[in-house]
Amino acid sequence: MKVYIKEEEFDVEIGKSIGEVFCGLNYDSSLIGATINGELTDLFHIVRENDKLVPVFKDTELGLGLIRHTAAHVLAEAVQAVYPETKVTIGPVIENGFYYDFFSERNFTEEDLLLFEKKMQEIIDQELPMSKKSISKELALKEFNKMGESFKEEIIEGFPPGEKISLYYQNKWFDLCRGPHVPNTSYIKSFKLLSVAGSYWRGDENRESLQRIYGTAFFSRKDLKKYLALLEEAKKRDHRKLGKELNLFSITDEIGPGLILWHPNGATIRRIIEDFWRDEHVESGYSLIFTPHIAKADLWETSGHTEFYSENMFSPMDIDSSKYLTKPMNCPFHIMIYKSQLRSYKDLPVKFAEIGTVYRYERSGVLHGLFRARGFTQDDAHIFCTLEQIEEEVEKVINLTTKFLNAFGFKDYEIFVSTKPSKYVGSDDEWEQATNALKNSLASKSLNFAVDEGGGAFYGPKIDLKIKDVLGRSWQCSTVQVDFNLPKRFDLNYISRNNDRLQPVMIHRAIFGSFERFFGILIEHYAGAFPFWLAPVQVKILTVSDEQFDYSDFLDEIFRKLKIRVEIDKRNEKLGLKIREASINKIPYVLTIGKSEVENNTVSVRKYGGEQLGELKISEFENIMKNEKMEGLL
Repeated sequence: MKVYIKEEEFDVEIGKSIGEVFCGLNYDSSLIGATINGELTDLFHIVRENDKLVPVFKDTELGLGLIRHTAAHVLAEAVQAVYPETKVTIGPVIENGFYYDFFSERNFTEEDLLLFEKKMQEIIDQELPMSKKSISKELALKEFNKMGESFKEEIIEGFPPGEKISLYYQNKWFDLCRGPHVPNTSYIKSFKLLSVAGSYWRGDENRESLQRIYGTAFFSRKDLKKYLALLEEAKKRDHRKLGKELNLFSITDEIGPGLILWHPNGATIRRIIEDFWRDEHVESGYSLIFTPHIAKADLWETSGHTEFYSENMFSPMDIDSSKYLTKPMNCPFHIMIYKSQLRSYKDLPVKFAEIGTVYRYERSGVLHGLFRARGFTQDDAHIFCTLEQIEEEVEKVINLTTKFLNAFGFKDYEIFVSTKPSKYVGSDDEWEQATNALKNSLASKSLNFAVDEGGGAFYGPKIDLKIKDVLGRSWQCSTVQVDFNLPKRFDLNYISRNNDRLQPVMIHRAIFGSFERFFGILIEHYAGAFPFWLAPVQVKILTVSDEQFDYSDFLDEIFRKLKIRVEIDKRNEKLGLKIREASINKIPYVLTIGKSEVENNTVSVRKYGGEQLGELKISEFENIMKNEKMEGLL
């Protein structure tokens, strides 16, 4: 029979596995798996007539995924070898590693992780082949019931009647799994168990509590060492740790999980970002609006939120015999402002922008500082336009987005265009025109993008932009989404040139995603050492003794007239201590003033990081400040 390898035709015997096919073609041991008709699989998959094969080698992302999947299975066997009463649940590959969830009466510790690692290495050293076996649903249920693996039974019960169940074996130990895997355990060359966390079975906090062990695996110890160093650096930059140290924000049990208190330092940075955001949007032709935090439940029924999004909404409240809900999104409010008057084609596009706080019920297990909160503020905007105006308006959004991201130090990003899914609203012609408009808007800016075929929302195609921070980590922030659904649900229209009532297209657009999340990214990107224009305190004046108090007040007045954010430390403490504290607080410029500086009308200047600029005249330091302010947004 014929198969195709990298589009080249080959004759192979019926019943051959992928591994046997490639072995016959003299592929070396770096081969680790393959894709068959675009789907990743392992080497013992049996090929069929006209299959299209592409080899997968070590030192590739796909190959790394295979190794990590197998490492998750080895972890599960190791845990049950150390603590046989443990029940296994699921163990998927995730970005940068894998995890496995376990049910056990024992609380796993850091010491347990070392035991598990030792047992994993023993399994790996045995070079156990990974083999696949397919059995009936009934037999699978019987096997896992016999072992007391109730979680696996529940998974199998959800499979359709008559479906074959695949098991993967490593020696006698086996696991319910669709695969794929590496040929044997020895392919796992370098691994590390990272942490233990709590989780719930199937993400339901009303179900059994589980213990999740996170791990990672690489092709070499060098790669693992590099990754672990990155994790250590990430820990130092953790926005929750720095948020407390720099007095930026807090989250307390008294207020409630997922609800943010912005402290003066954090609020100062937020105000700077918001002012910049507002000024740029007004200049770009947006009308700034404000909307309520709650609305009648009927509004959310019209929008479809209560039907499709209710699990993420807080419980309704009764007010004047009507039910109200806190808003999870700003969209319906913007729509109602659009509907408040008759619109003509001459008015389009109509562009509303709002810094709007929304509330979403997030499970306690997924809350994560500023990154995942229950109350957060979106930099939200909606554009109501014609189908023909999409390309031009999206191009303007892209221009504004890249300007914002560059201003905050993000110049490296990935862009994805998501196209029509299997279920959608709107006509095929509308989808094609809207999708082409998104692609053309990016092409006109010479921006590279990948296409996520079928990845669009049911209501329209979209652009997603992921920024990369200083550590090379990707963060989903900006999004542009075309919507054919809400204009129809709310019966939006405008009067056309021919005096017809036509439905506008709605474009959802956010640059930061939310101020909270973006602020968390900024904290970690800069490790809390914000650039001068964002720093909550830009200049700290340190006095040597009370003899410099008057001079420090004089300097304070000068800098405030320049709109420099300045603080004076007049405490009766040693100068070295004051300097260290200013460094810990990551103040961009620290000025020390003693007897000499008062007599010479100068300041001694130290930059964050330890660079000494020496004793400068006040006018010289003023010029430095003016240049810093000018360069801030360039």
